[in-house]
Amino acid sequence: MAEEAVLRYLQNHNEISDSGHFAAEHGIDHNEIVNVVKSLHGFRYVEAQDIKKETWVLTDEGKRYAAEGSPEVQLFLAVPPEGGISKDELQKKFDPAVFKIGCSQAGKNKWVEMGKQLSRKVQHVEDKVKDLLLQIQNGQGVEKDDINPLKARKLIALQTWKGYSVKKGPNYAPERKKAATDLTRENLQRGDWKDLEFKEYNFSAKGPPAECGHLHPLNKVKERLKNIFRMMKFEEMPTNRFVESSFWNFDALFQPQQHPARDSHDTFFVQVPSTTKQLPEDYVERVKHVHESGGYGSRGYCYEWKRDEANKNLLRTHTTAISSRMLYALAQHAKEQTFTPKRYFSIDRVFRNEAVDRTHLAEFHQIEGLVCDRGLTLSHLIGVLDDFFSRLGMSKLRFKPAYNPYTEPSMEIFSYHEGFGKWVEIGNSGMFRPEMLRPMGFPEDVNVIAWGLSLERPTMILYGIDNIRDLFGHKVDLGLIKKNPLCLIGIQDADG
Repeated sequence: MAEEAVLRYLQNHNEISDSGHFAAEHGIDHNEIVNVVKSLHGFRYVEAQDIKKETWVLTDEGKRYAAEGSPEVQLFLAVPPEGGISKDELQKKFDPAVFKIGCSQAGKNKWVEMGKQLSRKVQHVEDKVKDLLLQIQNGQGVEKDDINPLKARKLIALQTWKGYSVKKGPNYAPERKKAATDLTRENLQRGDWKDLEFKEYNFSAKGPPAECGHLHPLNKVKERLKNIFRMMKFEEMPTNRFVESSFWNFDALFQPQQHPARDSHDTFFVQVPSTTKQLPEDYVERVKHVHESGGYGSRGYCYEWKRDEANKNLLRTHTTAISSRMLYALAQHAKEQTFTPKRYFSIDRVFRNEAVDRTHLAEFHQIEGLVCDRGLTLSHLIGVLDDFFSRLGMSKLRFKPAYNPYTEPSMEIFSYHEGFGKWVEIGNSGMFRPEMLRPMGFPEDVNVIAWGLSLERPTMILYGIDNIRDLFGHKVDLGLIKKNPLCLIGIQDADG
């Protein structure tokens, strides 16, 4: 309807001077006219020129004063002609904002005497503010000197109206000829394809966005890290045991039963089933002995080790619980046949009873790598760490002595962060203690070096995320998952 009205009008007239007036005269919504003019202009049926008009309109506050009167006049009329009225009593009659403005403007105009008692200084006043607001509301002109005070009081606002003036274009026709978008079988059979006008192809047009799945940033970084481990000839450990016994999670790692990490404030214990019934009894006895009495050059912890404590089920607090199972199985294989050096890694969830904040969650991902071989030393550990982290693009490393119950010596790993301009802790490492390895059955010349770090911290750095809850959990923005780029970590092969 709008398109037909525009084209038919231009057939008998040279120009539509104002699209707003044209829309009003023909009873058509102006937005519909604007859309039609843009379309016709694109196909050169018409030539269109922008028109901009600036008009003053009333704000919500201005509309209220146009209906009820200005605050100063409202306050003036509320003051008795004779005598006066207390300020507290007068205030009860008004909205606080109206009372404050009314007092200010009425005092400024010298209409009332201000004090504890308010009294009139004049008997009659004109509400010029209301009159001006009504003039603007009715589309009447107002002097510039009258506009400024209303603008300063934010009773009016400038509104920009946009429209078009329209003339015939080089392709003008009283009726738009619709261009064909496809050449069909019917067109060929009828022969009318010769007379068809085809729509031009827009090779710059974007197609609809493809609906597909999206990888989470954590999964992208995890896959890159797995590739690094595989290139360094590491085997991935099975990580499907989220529920673990305290024995494999703590006791097998030579962590004492009175250690604070075994308290319910730090660990999630499972109620059903609350205990495990499947532990290798001969190994359990050796672990019990090394805790109570020591061995292999150690005095142990000199306390009464309790089987009930070791049987408790929990959500694993670290993936080292997986490492303890894998190393025990490797030691049993070495007893039956011959010892085979191994390189293992794992990346999966662990659970801690943490207070949730911007850098901590009750569940997160831990990355762990270990090497089991004969004659390993601290220098081997440092060499493997340099190789691993250099493939992550972290070539500047420092090591600081630390304490872990199941590693000695132990080292915290620091890397220089160019963005932060400082050294940042990125992981922990060490050599597993003899008190952990010998009860498993490893020979005395076999050692294990290991290290671990979180998956969330490097991912947050790589993607510029400063709140872990924006990365993992129920508050994650799905838009982030859809738009995040591939994670580009510098990976080098064995040849550099």
